[in-house]
Amino acid sequence: MPSITTFLTYNDQAEAAVRHYTSIFENSKITNTMRAGDRVVSLTFELLGQSFFALNGGPTFTFAQGISLFVSCDTQEQIDHYWNKLLDGGKPVQCGWLQDRFGVSWQIVPKILGELLGDKDPERAGRAMQAMLAMQKLDIAELKRAHAGR
Repeated sequence: MPSITTFLTYNDQAEAAVRHYTSIFENSKITNTMRAGDRVVSLTFELLGQSFFALNGGPTFTFAQGISLFVSCDTQEQIDHYWNKLLDGGKPVQCGWLQDRFGVSWQIVPKILGELLGDKDPERAGRAMQAMLAMQKLDIAELKRAHAGR
């Protein structure tokens, strides 16, 4: 059966990025490293059971916000952990998005967000949406307060 693997192409920081990511996500590992002499060319790795491939492709490759890695979190503690670790050396964006120090865009989002934004009551959903739009790192308690109208 075919499979799909996310392929990330860096200038020359693939190994540093992969080591950074596998230090952040539990149950993660580097599964293979390909070298040309003493230089790392590519790595395969897993984050939370998801397979990735990282390549040092040279300076013509850059990342854009049109694609991001989406991390669905159960708790505020998870959001805080992933946000703070991935943001180190990067920059916050808006609505739970950040760009890490390697240029990769991430979304760190609570699972409950879909429920709040998808509420059949348009006023409740709208309040949650407005609260989210005002945030960089998402705050579950604040999203719930806004949704409830408090």
